[in-house]
Amino acid sequence: MKAINLKAEHMNNPIGIDKTAPFLSWTCEDGLHQNAYQIIATVKGENIWDSGKVETDAMHCSFGGRVVSRDLVEWKVQLWDEVGQEGSWSEAAWFELGISDASQWQAEWINPELTRVIEENYDCSDAINKLAKAAWEGGKKKEPYAPHQPASYLRKHFNAPVGEKKRLYITCHGIYKAWLNGKLVGDFVLGPGCGTYNKRLSYQTYDVTDLVYEGENELLVALGDGWYRSCTGVDGDRNLFGTEISLLCQLMVDDKVVCVSDESWEASQKGPIRQNDMQQGEVYDARLEEITDWHPVKLEQVGYETLTGTNTVPIVENEAFVGHIITTPNGEKVIDFGQNLAGYVEFKVKAQAGQRIYLMHGEALDENGNFTNENFQDRKRHKEGGVHQQIEYLCREGDNHYKASFTIMGFQYVKIETEVELDSAEFIAHAVYSKMEELGSFSCSNESVNQLVKNSIWSQKGNFCDIPTDCPTRERAGWTGDAGVFVDAGLYLMDCYPVFDKWLGDCRHMQYADGKLANIAPINGHPSFFTKMLCSSVGWGDASILVPYALYKRYGNLRILQDNYEMMKRWYTFLEKRAAKVKLKERFQRNPYKKYTVTSGMDYGEWCEPGVDMRQAMSNPKKSVGTAYLVYSGRLLSEIAEILGHEADSKHFEEVSELAKKAYHLSFTENGRINSERQCEYVRALKFGLLSVEESKVAASDLNKLVIKNNYHLNTGFLSTPFLCEMLVNYGYVDTATKLLLQDTAPSWLYEVKRGANTIWETWDGINEEGKVSASLNHYSYG
Repeated sequence: MKAINLKAEHMNNPIGIDKTAPFLSWTCEDGLHQNAYQIIATVKGENIWDSGKVETDAMHCSFGGRVVSRDLVEWKVQLWDEVGQEGSWSEAAWFELGISDASQWQAEWINPELTRVIEENYDCSDAINKLAKAAWEGGKKKEPYAPHQPASYLRKHFNAPVGEKKRLYITCHGIYKAWLNGKLVGDFVLGPGCGTYNKRLSYQTYDVTDLVYEGENELLVALGDGWYRSCTGVDGDRNLFGTEISLLCQLMVDDKVVCVSDESWEASQKGPIRQNDMQQGEVYDARLEEITDWHPVKLEQVGYETLTGTNTVPIVENEAFVGHIITTPNGEKVIDFGQNLAGYVEFKVKAQAGQRIYLMHGEALDENGNFTNENFQDRKRHKEGGVHQQIEYLCREGDNHYKASFTIMGFQYVKIETEVELDSAEFIAHAVYSKMEELGSFSCSNESVNQLVKNSIWSQKGNFCDIPTDCPTRERAGWTGDAGVFVDAGLYLMDCYPVFDKWLGDCRHMQYADGKLANIAPINGHPSFFTKMLCSSVGWGDASILVPYALYKRYGNLRILQDNYEMMKRWYTFLEKRAAKVKLKERFQRNPYKKYTVTSGMDYGEWCEPGVDMRQAMSNPKKSVGTAYLVYSGRLLSEIAEILGHEADSKHFEEVSELAKKAYHLSFTENGRINSERQCEYVRALKFGLLSVEESKVAASDLNKLVIKNNYHLNTGFLSTPFLCEMLVNYGYVDTATKLLLQDTAPSWLYEVKRGANTIWETWDGINEEGKVSASLNHYSYG
């Protein structure tokens, strides 16, 4: 018997974490049953922790040794089986702390932009700025247009001694790529990742032992806008965290600092990346790859207070898809990569100097078979005039090789416009997402169902880029509601615990003083009255309870509940106060539980419910959704409080939940009978336990009849779709659930499969029967 798959903080041999008591886990070789374990940990060959023999079948624990900044800890596990037979020791695993002692930072924040390009001295004729400026002018803005900036390049020559442990610690305001002596550092792309930068900024730690030479070395860093100041989000806002990009880095050999960011560095904006934006794309001039124009940098007074280690998996390039050029009916050249994904394109072409290549990215072909990206445009909302997802490339003479650096796009099809001869050209699409292991596989006799599962996995891959987002095209937003409904499926499909864990930290940072949860975390646009009002939405804010509890139940890591407990309590307390705000017309009703009936405030409702438009969903006159979540979340929070040993809290939440259940029964049923044509009302009541045993049987029967009456089509939205088939099966209606699952006309899961989908759509009719494309085609929520 032997322990395998050893992980620290749910990662294989992580480097640069700052958890001094990381969560350790393992599995048993050959599926044997563990009865006890022992862990021994060492630093530089010296024992720092011996757990002793611990009798338990739990294959995890918290590290119990004492560690300090930059320690590299090796650990191994021995197991005993159910009859007490001693197994062999595991192979050694390790984890390494980053710079957890702020006093060890000697680097300074440096800004490479002494001045910035402004409209008066820039013609804004490149692909990104041309469209963005036109949109700006169309909006009749009084202030001058602020162009997207070229990427900056920074370099430093330094001397390094001989050493065994060489580490580069690096982060930025913006987004970076680093090279040591001409070789790319690490496989983390889009660093330092997404986050609430004004509250928490992660730095990355790289093992550069093989890249740093004894003697003279060169460190080169390219710095772009990234999530920090790009146009990224629901409203198309820019500069969400600031206007000044800057770099912080420190290279150490053993315990000696040999290179830091400081005033001795030099910088240039005359490199090949002429414009860059996370959402809009890049402009690249290959004729400028040899940089000769360098100038000084300036210091920024930022500090180290917000710095944190990288406690999550890196964003990396994963699958690669070779593109095939097709000609559409209107004569366009379009590259089909065969899979809707989030990532970027790499290409190789032979060209003449000055020739241009335009790449425009989209998810689908329209009803006539031509390229389109209209399905993810919302020009009223996006201040940059839509989501361009463009690459403009200016060729050098001869061989050209390009791969995007500072942008990520959602696409399957790429329209290409160029005078370059493409017969020998090579195009590859790289899927870019957080490094998550697929946990299992699924197959059955129905190939459409098999494809549906694959679609769910690909929508997870397309939207788990450091945080869980709704879509990789128009919004790229960490919507709480989407995460709340998908978390259980996501945990089955892929090992995504670190992604959710990091994102929950952003949710905590985005919570308002009164307990409201921002519907999107981290910040995705400038705050407005409307977004603040909707921060009270049930089903969305309840993700603060649903997601941590799902993670705990799957992995047993108590810290996920401890870290998020105050956020959960504050959210639920807000819901209680919201329920207590009884409307004037209800104050004199004979309802003893009216103070536990949620009738005030604004909600998104069921959302994306077939046959119900957005305004109807948000103005549900009965407000049954809010009261239902007051019951359900209260029950879950009571269980969580009990697990954490907060007995008084547990009792309180249980009491509120029971009173809200009575309020629901009195306000939204007719003596226990639901009266609705919408399947969601029955699904929610059954899943949330809002009815008695006998009433539930009646509700399940009514739900079954509704599905049959709807010719085995669903009419549920985001919040209840995950439980629809489950509730039918739980009450014996297996045949109905099966016919519902196998339905292939809209609205249904398999309709989109029949239409050729390889990801999950935002709406049930993302491509209608006539072939018209609408909304996002890569949205994991219904998966």
